[in-house]
Amino acid sequence: MIRRAVRLELDRVSASYDARPALHRVSFHADPGEVVALTGPNGSGKTTLLRATLGLLPLQGGRISIGDRSTDRLTIRERARWFGWMPQSEPIRENIRVRQYVLYGRNPWIGAWESEGEEDHRAVDRALAAVDLSVAPERGILELSGGERQRALMARVLASEAPFLLLDEPTAHLDIGHQIDLLERVRSLCHREQMVALVALHDLNLAARFADRIVTLHRGRLVADGPVESILSPELLREVWGIVAELKRDPASGLPYLLPTLPGPVTRSTGSSFEGVVHVVGGGGAARGILQRLHEEGFLLSLGAVHLFDSDSELARDLGIPAVVETPFAPLSDAIRQRHRELIQSARAVLVAPFAVGPGNLANLQDLVDTLGARPVALYEPAGLPSRDFTGGRAECLLQELRRRGAVALTTLDEVVRWVDRVVSAPGSGPPSAASAPAGGP
Repeated sequence: MIRRAVRLELDRVSASYDARPALHRVSFHADPGEVVALTGPNGSGKTTLLRATLGLLPLQGGRISIGDRSTDRLTIRERARWFGWMPQSEPIRENIRVRQYVLYGRNPWIGAWESEGEEDHRAVDRALAAVDLSVAPERGILELSGGERQRALMARVLASEAPFLLLDEPTAHLDIGHQIDLLERVRSLCHREQMVALVALHDLNLAARFADRIVTLHRGRLVADGPVESILSPELLREVWGIVAELKRDPASGLPYLLPTLPGPVTRSTGSSFEGVVHVVGGGGAARGILQRLHEEGFLLSLGAVHLFDSDSELARDLGIPAVVETPFAPLSDAIRQRHRELIQSARAVLVAPFAVGPGNLANLQDLVDTLGARPVALYEPAGLPSRDFTGGRAECLLQELRRRGAVALTTLDEVVRWVDRVVSAPGSGPPSAASAPAGGP
């Protein structure tokens, strides 16, 4: 069974990547039974803190301890027994059985010349039951949906029976229903088994709903630490994220949440039009690689419609990319949908990232189909992409309609760059009329 956790304490922890400081004298603690949400903008140090706690990044100063024992005295095997690590994403190349995949979590307990025993298989059974995957252990891991695969990764972490869970954006690429399901399971497990979870999250409202405490980092420094009630505030959102918001309270649960002021019409600071812009449809971090690469290549971009605190939304803000942004948890409103349609109509071409499609953001694809006209459109579909339709087939029908109209499939970022360069550089770089060439290329 899971060993009972003791207090996890970080005392003036500093860390760097080469010569670049990433954490500056960060101090806080987490007690048994607590779920602590690590929040902050992109680049604030959330992943760095988790990696330093796990021992993947050496400390430049300070101390991390479990109880009265410093973690720098732990062997690699001991660390793996104390800490269960769930990275943001993990490429899976072999279609091994789900049960075998989860059994990998028992490696810290199995000797180099040993095979798994009855206790290892019982631990796997408990982990599969904890994430509600007991009916799928004999299926291939690549046959699972995106939400199921994320639960399988969580089960592998739980199979280690480590008392500390380090979860880096565990809800990335999941629709809102699967986000809530996964975090609810983490919270219930920690409270029941007196485990500790450090969970890096972008969404402050999601953190407030599931965490016992919130720790906020900004530029590698700790700027807030405490219970949800005392930390969640319009001042925090304004000072750290630069966003104006109102503090509301859910009448059903009594939990606080922040309602950001909706952005105004999307315009560029230079006053230029969107002529020549490539519009990216994304969400859930699916567009990060696209936005970063095309921004580095010097292309004009727009993004929409995404939710506030979504990692795509935060990256767009950091890069100065205009975006249409909706409030967290809310379905896309008529006003947001209208702004999104205006971006589509103003763009030279449209690039669809492989974002998870649920009922809350299905309107992105519907509005694209309705307003696309003859614009070139491409679907970025990397190899090994899991199913991303959580709408009972409605999303796939809309994607098929885009393909029918000539949307091209791109599998690498290099192909994305070449396609964008071709369509933007084509004669008549303004938005095409309905009489122009069919979608998919000039």
